[in-house]
Amino acid sequence: MTAEDIPAVHQLERRLFPVDAWPLQMFFDELGQSDTRHYLVAEASGTIVGYAGLMCIQPIADVQTIAVVPEQEGKGIGSALLTALIRESRRRNAEDVLLEVRADNPRAQQLYLRFGFEQIHVRPRYYRDGVDALIMRLPLSETVPTTEAERP
Repeated sequence: MTAEDIPAVHQLERRLFPVDAWPLQMFFDELGQSDTRHYLVAEASGTIVGYAGLMCIQPIADVQTIAVVPEQEGKGIGSALLTALIRESRRRNAEDVLLEVRADNPRAQQLYLRFGFEQIHVRPRYYRDGVDALIMRLPLSETVPTTEAERP
């Protein structure tokens, strides 16, 4: 992700997460912290169709955001983005990857479970609309890379 991508990413953010959308400036702030952040976009036919971000402060990496437009779901974009974030977590020598996922988003939960994440906690009423967040963890020291792209 570059600064030039942010307007399109923010437009998607507002569309996909209307209740909890990040303010525009937050994306710029996140990109400005490359020592601890890593952000990506996925494109199809020159249009951004997904994005993801990671914060890594050893020993923990935290998935800040991951999103794919509904029209592109089921095409492996979310998996590719998550694979890239896990690979970056390993590159930065993280021991664990954490994330929050909405309790009412079973599709995302299934993606994370397929990658070996486990639910470790619940944050009641975490989201602005009162939905709980499930806290999930992937211990990197105990996992085997799941794809060729993840192998060192």
